[in-house]
Amino acid sequence: MKVLGINGSPRGSKSQTLILVEAVLDGAKASGAEVELVDVCQLKINYCNACGVCFAKGKCIHEDDFEDIYRKILDSDGLVLASPVYFRSVTAQLKTLIDRMADAIHCQLLTGKYGCAVATAGSPNYVEVTDYLNRIIIGFGASAVGSVGAAPSIPGDMEAKKKDAFMLGKTLVDAIKTKRVYPEQEVIHKETRNRFKSLVGMNKDIWTHEYEHWKKMGWL
Repeated sequence: MKVLGINGSPRGSKSQTLILVEAVLDGAKASGAEVELVDVCQLKINYCNACGVCFAKGKCIHEDDFEDIYRKILDSDGLVLASPVYFRSVTAQLKTLIDRMADAIHCQLLTGKYGCAVATAGSPNYVEVTDYLNRIIIGFGASAVGSVGAAPSIPGDMEAKKKDAFMLGKTLVDAIKTKRVYPEQEVIHKETRNRFKSLVGMNKDIWTHEYEHWKKMGWL
């Protein structure tokens, strides 16, 4: 079992978000998972230019570090997405990675996988970002098992949330092991799949890669 953590903070070893991500991964490791941490800010990932080549061929036109991290995401069983709050959203570096994963949304490539969200902020408003990241995880076809956020400026908050993060990592692994079903998310998955089933079918002559994927999965 593989759990991949992706930290979107540009502050390197000084990142408060990193502390929480590492705690989640520690919890996952304690429950038997193989874990890996990626600092997305150390990677060269170009902006998506909406060319649509990935829809047609299943491969991006950019030659950068995206393909490697994308493969790690697809090969993982669990995904931890993390970011500090920048103007009520994630960092530009993490958003750039997410935008490059349009094919994963169209093809629901994370179906059967599980994920969770991590965020830090100057106030408890980190919920805006953890909710957003969990929606992204669900949008890719995976199931979101929960989130953890902290406001380091509040005395004692980081220490308390590190414990929550450790338990979140254990929850993530347990969900993977038991193939836990979240009924409310299954409704969203069904709606999403129906929407993209129609969209891919309408564009089958140009989105040939995606159309073949949907046929292979037995979803068409």
